[in-house]
Amino acid sequence: MDLSSIEIFLAVASDRSVTKAAKAVGRVPSNVTTRVQQLEEDLGVSLFSRDGKKMTLTREGETFLAYANRLMALALEARQAVRPLAPSGTLRVGTMESTAASRLPAALTQFNQMWPEVSLHLTMGASRDLTRDVLSDALDCALIARLPKTMREEDSSFDAELKALEIEPVFVEDLLIVLPSGHPSIKSAADLRVGSLAALEPGCTYRRIAENWARKSSALPTSELGSYHAILASVATGNTAGVMPRSVLDLMHWPTPVQTHQLGPVETLLVYRKNDRPSAFNAFHEVLSATKGRDVRLATN
Repeated sequence: MDLSSIEIFLAVASDRSVTKAAKAVGRVPSNVTTRVQQLEEDLGVSLFSRDGKKMTLTREGETFLAYANRLMALALEARQAVRPLAPSGTLRVGTMESTAASRLPAALTQFNQMWPEVSLHLTMGASRDLTRDVLSDALDCALIARLPKTMREEDSSFDAELKALEIEPVFVEDLLIVLPSGHPSIKSAADLRVGSLAALEPGCTYRRIAENWARKSSALPTSELGSYHAILASVATGNTAGVMPRSVLDLMHWPTPVQTHQLGPVETLLVYRKNDRPSAFNAFHEVLSATKGRDVRLATN
């Protein structure tokens, strides 16, 4: 058992997919599969149950998850003890609301415990606004959603802004259309039987992806709401479809049933200015790398 195997295990546990986990840790899927199998052989138990491409933690896997998180946290503390980064000052981090809820709590808690002298300011907003704030030095870094390749080709201005920054994939989200419980299953937007699409503000990448999908088969108006809870409440009325990442839906434990339709994977990028890495950012980057993927799984157990 080594730290890289544990990191791979945590990535698969978070994304529930070998392919997505491989992308998150920068490896090929066959290597991820092999490392998981080696870890299972080492422990003498099956950590995952396989249902096609879906990977679900077994009871033993759920038990090992807690220890894996602790091991990664201890490894990070050990690295800092022998090679301190001595961060100081203020770190201004931008993030989407969904990422703040489902992906960041573990990293923020760990960072505050390790570097309480750093003043960390969190700003939430839409991806495009956050990107421009990093470019203008209003933020030191931001976590944003990246448009699919086909949409990036249609929106060259946003892609040009990103090319002026350092970009690093950190998470992969499953973007969903959330439907009322009694809605028939759908294959495309033409099958929708609702009166509107509920989403966050216009600069939200998830909203843009959903609107692009919807306009190919229908002409749904978009209702702008201020939170994902408000979106689900709107879906519960029976006449609205909402858009949100699966990681957020999993966290919410909504009391009434809903149906979902997958729009596909969406990358979350960490963006920051080239050749501008204050010590506090370097420390945050290392903590984020060590803790990514932890909160979603812990919240759904």
